[in-house]
Amino acid sequence: QVQLVESGGGLVQAGGSLRLSCAVSGRTFTTNVVAWFRQAPGREGEFVAGTNRSGGATYYADSVKGRFTISGDIAKNTVYLQMDNLKPEDTATYYCAAALRPPTWTWVKAYTSWGQGTQVTVSS
Repeated sequence: QVQLVESGGGLVQAGGSLRLSCAVSGRTFTTNVVAWFRQAPGREGEFVAGTNRSGGATYYADSVKGRFTISGDIAKNTVYLQMDNLKPEDTATYYCAAALRPPTWTWVKAYTSWGQGTQVTVSS
């Protein structure tokens, strides 16, 4: 079992920045991918960004490409999501999730461990 704990959420004005952290612990050798997802009230959850074990491969949703950066190292137990130029539509609860070998970055069912989430609110 892998445990994931997010931190770093908060309230920020549009155009501002936040950095989310995901602490990964437990059987981390079963994890090859860590990704961030988000869910806003009344909306479907969506993939935001993902990274592989070494951090050498990353993937982003089109909606955040160029504004968000995922980094970190699963082997070193922490993955980050740097969010710049935030927009009100980025307001959501952000979750980090772990997968062994997802067939695609965005396939939610492949992610078997999830954190409790951290709230990000962007005011206009």
